[in-house]
Amino acid sequence: MSISNESRGRIKQIFEPIALGMGRLGLTPDGLTLLGFGITVVGAVLIALQFWLIGGIVVFVGGVFDMFDGTLARATGKVSPLGAFMDSVFDRWGEAIVYVSIVIGVSRAHFELGAWFAAAALASAFMVSYTRAKSEGLGFSEGTGMAAIGVMPREVRLVVLTVGLVGAAVLGGVMPVEMMGENTGLGTSVDATGSFFLLLALGIIAVGSTITVIQRILHVRSQAKSAATPVTTTTQETRSTT
Repeated sequence: MSISNESRGRIKQIFEPIALGMGRLGLTPDGLTLLGFGITVVGAVLIALQFWLIGGIVVFVGGVFDMFDGTLARATGKVSPLGAFMDSVFDRWGEAIVYVSIVIGVSRAHFELGAWFAAAALASAFMVSYTRAKSEGLGFSEGTGMAAIGVMPREVRLVVLTVGLVGAAVLGGVMPVEMMGENTGLGTSVDATGSFFLLLALGIIAVGSTITVIQRILHVRSQAKSAATPVTTTTQETRSTT
């Protein structure tokens, strides 16, 4: 399972009118990149303060801007290596800040296991991006080829994370799992369903991203084998005499 480049193209076509509208307001592709990053940072701060619901929604909105900047650049003929560099850097930066904010938020809630899962999700997510960047830097899967490889690209991670954050808020918020069932003294007991829901989302991201890394490694390995030049008899003889 993966998002094909054809599916990505259809999704981006949906966002094109919105992106062009933002362009008519004077926003540039780089401006949209920075705006999306700023929105993501605001969402991350809200998450760190344990406003899980609104923070998750704001982070999602910031992530959606990843669709707008590239779409506007292509529609207006402003695609450039610098723009692609800015887009990738601020995407990774924003994603890192969000996971760090989750670590802060769950730590403030004394939910240590949540911090472990958030750190694992962060590490795995970054390996997904690194395998693409490194492979393309070495000449494998040029263009958007590598983006379609794997079950957990950035778009899927964003959706899963948003569902996890919003679900955690709706299901009672984040709190230590070990407190589950304890009486609060107000006639109610602690329900840690929200904590389990967030753990599930982070676990899916960590495992799915790890699978994606493996898929991309195998993809590059396959490309490398296909591109390998067979050793000729002359080469073998030359080596045998040295």
